[in-house]
Amino acid sequence: MSGALLDPRTRAPARARADALLARMTLREKIGQMTQAEKNSVTPDDVREHALGSVISGGGGNPEPNTPAAWRDMVVGFRRAAAESRLGIPLLYGVDAVHGHNNVVGATIFPHNVGLGAVGDADLVRRIGRATAVEVAATGVRWNFAPAVSVPVDVRWGRTYEGYGQDPELVGRLAAAYVEGLRGDRWDAPDAVLPSVKHYLADGAARHGSSTRWDRAAVKSVADDPTLANAGPAAEFLKVLDRGAWTIDQGVVEFDERTLREAFLPPYRAAIDAGALNVMASYGSWNGLRMHEQRTLLTDVLKGEFGFEGFVVSDWAAIDQIHDDPAVCVERSIDAGIDMVMVPFDWRRFMDLLEAAVERGVVPLERIDDAVRRILTAKFHLGLFDEAGEPDREPPLAVVGQPDHRRLAHEAARRSPVLLQNRGDALPLPPSLPTLLVAGAGADDVGLQCGGWTISWMGAAGPVTPGTTLLQGLRRLRSDADVAFEPDGRGEGRAVAGIVVLAEEPYAEGMGDRHSLALEPDELALVERIRARVDTLVLVLYAGRPRVLGDAARLADAIVCAWLPGSEGAAVAEPILGASGFEARLRLRWPAADADLPLHPFGPPGSGPDGAFEIGHGLSTTPWDEPDSAA
Repeated sequence: MSGALLDPRTRAPARARADALLARMTLREKIGQMTQAEKNSVTPDDVREHALGSVISGGGGNPEPNTPAAWRDMVVGFRRAAAESRLGIPLLYGVDAVHGHNNVVGATIFPHNVGLGAVGDADLVRRIGRATAVEVAATGVRWNFAPAVSVPVDVRWGRTYEGYGQDPELVGRLAAAYVEGLRGDRWDAPDAVLPSVKHYLADGAARHGSSTRWDRAAVKSVADDPTLANAGPAAEFLKVLDRGAWTIDQGVVEFDERTLREAFLPPYRAAIDAGALNVMASYGSWNGLRMHEQRTLLTDVLKGEFGFEGFVVSDWAAIDQIHDDPAVCVERSIDAGIDMVMVPFDWRRFMDLLEAAVERGVVPLERIDDAVRRILTAKFHLGLFDEAGEPDREPPLAVVGQPDHRRLAHEAARRSPVLLQNRGDALPLPPSLPTLLVAGAGADDVGLQCGGWTISWMGAAGPVTPGTTLLQGLRRLRSDADVAFEPDGRGEGRAVAGIVVLAEEPYAEGMGDRHSLALEPDELALVERIRARVDTLVLVLYAGRPRVLGDAARLADAIVCAWLPGSEGAAVAEPILGASGFEARLRLRWPAADADLPLHPFGPPGSGPDGAFEIGHGLSTTPWDEPDSAA
């Protein structure tokens, strides 16, 4: 039951207070609470006038300047406006803080979930959740659209890195720990942040080629799409489409109900049992219906079987995909069990359509009351009514990016790399190493090591936010060695050892879907150039998913998958140089070839090809000395 970890002193009073407030609300005010708008499409005056329930910053929805102080001023401005509405119902401001408060320049950026899954340490995830909540709350935000409890089936999916792995038990255990971290001691504490467990259901199980998010015949109109326009110029969008963007994300799930229940539902139960009060619905489809219109899954299973007492929020403009008629989209989604609707751009239209549907009797008033009661109850549990829109109770802005949090991120980045291959005990590199050649732009690039959902929706290469890099870590730990750096590896000198860093370009959501995970020709050429100039070659991958390595695996003595380690990339140097040992394990099956995809554990044993590396694989090493605790 979702109430299992709710304070018994506040659980019943929260419901009673919600019922009392609900009795005083007009229909329009109730619909306002069910409405969630994006900050660039709404003003504080709109929030005040329409009693809106929530405002969000989409990926890259940042204030100018992008500083913690500007964030707090922006969020508090919306919150104070809500407090000035007729009933003063507080606003829930939401962000995608999926690996730290990752929209804010200077915040601590933790490894993406795929790396945390490789560590498999629930206490580490809990501590990361707590640090994230403190930084998020310091800017006035009390709702985080995380954790993703996705179980990726086809790792060509662009959101693979948001999931902890392909083991439902592991995903549920770590998701529960993250929920507990966001909560802290109690939900009504000023540094507690509401988690949004997403995306319900089986968002990572869509079939390659089934996505209908983007009509390739209409690709020239990308600039007219207010969402996809954020992904970059139209010409670049065309190139990414050719590589496979929007082929999986928001697609069709073809597993049967038994598999849904065995493989994809358990993490939701674990998160709900940990006290989660919000679930976000998936864009995907199952049994011919969008998840946003699946009454059986949303109402009968989630709210009925699971006893979920919180509220369900839609994804970004997701109800628009239900039907060509916007009115039908509103009616079906609310009837199915969506309680709050994320309508980033057309929030006024949504309110008008829902009001008309209630007045016509198409949507029962009882369904509206149930939705609003759930939303209000969550707000009472969070103590929002006791804050009156003021930020005085919240953590100080100085906690954003504070040293303790960066040390925690350093620990996570140090522990999450998986040692895939280690011929001749190449790693750790010897302490007496005289020369080291480092190649690949990712070795000294904070943006590449952080990946997507970092400052902007897609992320970007370069110094997007403060952090440390692998190259800096190597030079700090081997200050007595000659550590040369060649981004393109086109020098001529030799070295005893070489490290080649191959980094995926940053991406998010369906923009990261791909037809192939094979290394690019220029990546393989870089490996070949450095192989010819060193005695020992170490290949380091910065990636949100497994890559098909081909000849690079043969050329490398050691292969390290460091995933997307976040802002504290210097920590990756520690297991490589023996300041710590490798400990992480694969939680995803690693394909040997593109033809082997999708490669997952949800089928009859022996029914598919063997992976190059299987779940549980990961070599261990012994450090030369005790781990360096300095960040």
